[in-house]
Amino acid sequence: MKKLINRLKGDKGIWSFVALLALFSFMPVFSASSNLAYLGHGTGNTLGYLLKHLAHVACGFAIIYYVHKVPYHYFRSISKWMLPIVWIILGITMIKGTMIGGANASRWLQIPFVGISFQPSAFAALVLYVFVARYLSKTRTEPIDFVESLRELWLPVFITLIFILPSNFSTTALIFSMILMLVFIGKYPMKYIGIILGSGIVFLSFFWVLSKAFPDAKLFSRVRTWESRIENFSANKPGEDDYQIEKAKIAIASGKIYGLGPGKSVQKNFLPQSSSDFIYAIIVEEYGLIGGLGVLGLYLLLLFRFVVASHKANTLFGKLVVIGLGFPMIFQAMINMAVAVELLPVTGQTLPLISSGGTSIWMTCIALGIIIGVTKKEEEIEQEQKEAAKREEALQRLIDAELAAEENRNESYSIEDKVSNPMNAVLNK
Repeated sequence: MKKLINRLKGDKGIWSFVALLALFSFMPVFSASSNLAYLGHGTGNTLGYLLKHLAHVACGFAIIYYVHKVPYHYFRSISKWMLPIVWIILGITMIKGTMIGGANASRWLQIPFVGISFQPSAFAALVLYVFVARYLSKTRTEPIDFVESLRELWLPVFITLIFILPSNFSTTALIFSMILMLVFIGKYPMKYIGIILGSGIVFLSFFWVLSKAFPDAKLFSRVRTWESRIENFSANKPGEDDYQIEKAKIAIASGKIYGLGPGKSVQKNFLPQSSSDFIYAIIVEEYGLIGGLGVLGLYLLLLFRFVVASHKANTLFGKLVVIGLGFPMIFQAMINMAVAVELLPVTGQTLPLISSGGTSIWMTCIALGIIIGVTKKEEEIEQEQKEAAKREEALQRLIDAELAAEENRNESYSIEDKVSNPMNAVLNK
């Protein structure tokens, strides 16, 4: 185990907090999956779901390990040529996507001959964040031309978001807001950000108007769901998501300070998506306010390590990549918790590293691998600087020793001359 830990490079704080979140996830997932076990085949055996989650987490850590070995600057070019591939995958998902876990949207794509489903929008967000960081780091040294940035930056961004929007508004809004945050940090002019934000609002309004004109079109099938969720949340009226919120609130209220205890949740048997979208409610029910605040604290500590890693990165691209991949992860966690306590309408966002689901865990682990790769490079540079300083110090000691030896030789020669030639000393007088 010690050898394995020594082989892990990069920020040890990030490694530690990620490991703690992943290890903790087994308890609520194992407990909450009883609902899925009864619905699936009626036996109530959750062992299969626990082993499945174990496989997902193990693969996730393998992904982190191998991705963090790749020099992070390689992802600059990878993000550029991966975008067209992402568009093709998103287009196929719009046409042939499948629905999983009771969701009424085709967000998943089945990989042929493998039997694995994944959510392309999560992968698209990952590629898009790196792509935006690449553009901002490239143009930082020269004035930004708005027309050129429309073609090189915003056109690819909006094409990607258009593919995601019809089936997943919450993910589209999250990606767009995180990109605006990233370009703001990357010193993109504020007046241009205002134009882009306004354009996004206009396009969304146009999309909504089209949905009213063609209500039966498959492309606009999710618009009514968005409207009902926002209306029910703002007016506090019962709706299709009201049952989930009520059960989540009951679970949180039942937890009180110390919780009911691991595995003793009652609402897990009634709350849909209890192991994914609403797992935070199960955590608070079983571990109480202490457990809920503990999970929140781990995410905040992880955010702090992301800030430190961004500050210490030796390149602008590295700084922006850490922000672009790390902050959305924490923001998604905050959205998930806010939905569980009814601060936000239902969004369908999972709790990173804790909720069950392969796509969410693996995409999060790819992002973490890239971030740790940035911190690994900083460690390598620091180690090289230390080794160079040691070499310079050793060389300086060698030079000092040689100079001291030379001075000793000169002094000995001077004494020998005085002893062997006494007449020279007399003549000199």
